[in-house]
Amino acid sequence: MSNVSSLSRRMTIGVSTSAFALMMSATNVRAAEGPSGVIDEIVVTAQKRSESVQDVPVSVSAFAEEQLSRVHATQLQDYAAYMPGINITSGGSPGQTSITLRGIAPVGPGSVVGTYVDDTPLGASNNYARATSFALDLMPYDIERVEVLRGPQGTLYGAGSMGGLLKYVLKEPTTEALEFRAGVEGSDVSGADDLGWGARAGVNVPLGDTVALRASYFQQNTPGYIDNAYTNRQDVNEVEQSGGRLALKWQINENASLKLGGMWQRLDSDANGTMALGLTSTDPYRGTRTYGDLGNSIANAEPFSKDVDYYSATLNWGLGWGEFVSATSYSKTHTVQTQDASITFGAFFPIYSVLLELPGAPFDPGLAKFNIKLDHEKWTQEFRLASSGEGAIEWRVGAFYTEEDSKNEQIVDATDFNYVPIPGFLPYFAFASLPSEYKELAVFGDVTFKITDSFDVITGLRFARNDQKFRQVSGGAVLPTANDPGESDEDVFTYAVSPRWHLSDDTMLYVRVATGYRPGGPNTISLNLPRSVDADELTNYEVGVKSLFMDGRALINAAIFRIDWDDIQQARSFAGVSGLDNAGDARSVGLELESLFNVTDGLQLGLNLAYTDATLKSTPSDLPNKLDEQLPGVPEYSGAITANYSFTAFGGHEANVGGGWRYIDERWSQVVTTEDNLAYALPAYDVVDLYGELQFDKVTARLFVKNLTDERAFTGGGVTTDGANQPVRLDLAVLQPRTVGLSIDFQF
Repeated sequence: MSNVSSLSRRMTIGVSTSAFALMMSATNVRAAEGPSGVIDEIVVTAQKRSESVQDVPVSVSAFAEEQLSRVHATQLQDYAAYMPGINITSGGSPGQTSITLRGIAPVGPGSVVGTYVDDTPLGASNNYARATSFALDLMPYDIERVEVLRGPQGTLYGAGSMGGLLKYVLKEPTTEALEFRAGVEGSDVSGADDLGWGARAGVNVPLGDTVALRASYFQQNTPGYIDNAYTNRQDVNEVEQSGGRLALKWQINENASLKLGGMWQRLDSDANGTMALGLTSTDPYRGTRTYGDLGNSIANAEPFSKDVDYYSATLNWGLGWGEFVSATSYSKTHTVQTQDASITFGAFFPIYSVLLELPGAPFDPGLAKFNIKLDHEKWTQEFRLASSGEGAIEWRVGAFYTEEDSKNEQIVDATDFNYVPIPGFLPYFAFASLPSEYKELAVFGDVTFKITDSFDVITGLRFARNDQKFRQVSGGAVLPTANDPGESDEDVFTYAVSPRWHLSDDTMLYVRVATGYRPGGPNTISLNLPRSVDADELTNYEVGVKSLFMDGRALINAAIFRIDWDDIQQARSFAGVSGLDNAGDARSVGLELESLFNVTDGLQLGLNLAYTDATLKSTPSDLPNKLDEQLPGVPEYSGAITANYSFTAFGGHEANVGGGWRYIDERWSQVVTTEDNLAYALPAYDVVDLYGELQFDKVTARLFVKNLTDERAFTGGGVTTDGANQPVRLDLAVLQPRTVGLSIDFQF
């Protein structure tokens, strides 16, 4: 299995991160209606209670439904760059996604950014579910807003939220009115022969005075635009997304409510949106377009699919002196990925067959594909009890439990050039199965001390214990046959302290010190490896200010931070066997600035900037990682400018036109080493997006343009190596080319 782990790391495309931009485009707030032009606040649930985003002593942004519609968001990468500090790396399609916040890069297999849907987590906690490569990437239909919390959220959200949190807040059923909405759209992608299209519908139905039902469905098809020179097929990377949701809310009485929900999303991509670049002789890490613009050469198809089923039940009970919350969830995720492994293995079949002394050796060269199948089931339960908020002390206590079962199957197949299996490598070239279990019990609490009317201090503490089991099953022509168990357990404490000063009604200054962690777990089984890897932990130091001024027409939120990241979980080789180890420390120092200005009653401008210096500060002497180099996927500089103009046109109909420009600095594809370095610097890029919309009573027509200048922006990928770990070419995920579309939405 250990060899397969090493090979799988070579094969995986998209370890870097793109789109680190500070850009609000009215994400935290939006212009209020009316002549005043005052910026209106938005309420978030970042700290598991409803409060104004301007009062939360955490660096947090929210991207509202109207912004999702205006940028025509169909995946995280479409809108993440419009929020400060969140970075997305693409493996070539929606769902093949890595998330980075504040320079905490996806080094190691476990997730460093937590993902939540309303009150419950959705995503794997352990190292063997490959959570860092397949983060939750919901198609944003029937979503009220997306919240992003920057910095560790360990005390409230627990394991895996050491870099921050991505939270999807879904629309709630309401008894206020019957509502029906539907939409259709068509789009043209530069380089694609077919048109893209989408359809969606949603309904809210009051079922009496106390019960309401909300239901929705969507279908989204994005045409392919990558041509495969090997098979002479065009537009091979078509993507289809579909899903639905049901939610029922029962207002039991004036103090208690129960919400039941189910959500289903399906994603199927025929191939990756990646370009292949040949290496040049003068600079092997600056490629040439050997296969032309938007061209690739893949012998085996590379489909990707991900199915998500999610169910939840949330009880809110007001007790007068406080509130009790019970949040329960069950989720099931099925992921299948295929990568063409012919470059890595195919040419070396003759060598492998001789080394293994197989009958008929040496074999002819051939083709190979690397298949990954992941199944993950998760059940969670959280109880919270909080005071009413009155008095000098406000408190909250809670308990959280999760139980997870994961399956991770990795198979490398070997065929000749006619796709006929090679008998000497049957039933498979290499096989590994890593079934695992993860259980965690945590207790947490926080207390707010209201020292004066304008000054308070929030303190929080969490204790968590996890127990893990896994089994390492391997076999095939190049791997030893094995079936070995492993297990681990660990205890982790996290804390947070946040003094907060309201200097005025519109300006808040805060300081935050908080810790977070990523669970360790049982390691690859070998005599040369530690039996388990410990959790890596970090401490975040932050000073921030949030301010409204100019009579509420301008906003500036800013934060400076330093993060010390200790005992990073990294891949390490012990006597030729690859596994995980706590190896090295890193530091991330940065500045985030987001601003919004209502220049007139109709014109709104945003200017946002970010600087992040995230570098490795120590490493074991036998691990050749280069110190003081930027961590993978993290741009040092990024920024954005946005504009929206609202006006009345065509006989009194409301209209909006706007857009944004964003810049993302270069990013390393992987950790830079001092020898045999295969890290590739993804070039910096800038992108322009535009939109215009017109509302006719119950109908909204919207024209959108994504990537106006048709920029070839690389959002993931790196160097592809052969079986001897020598660089052969670059395989880079490319930002979707210029897309022009028209959508029409109806609401009754």
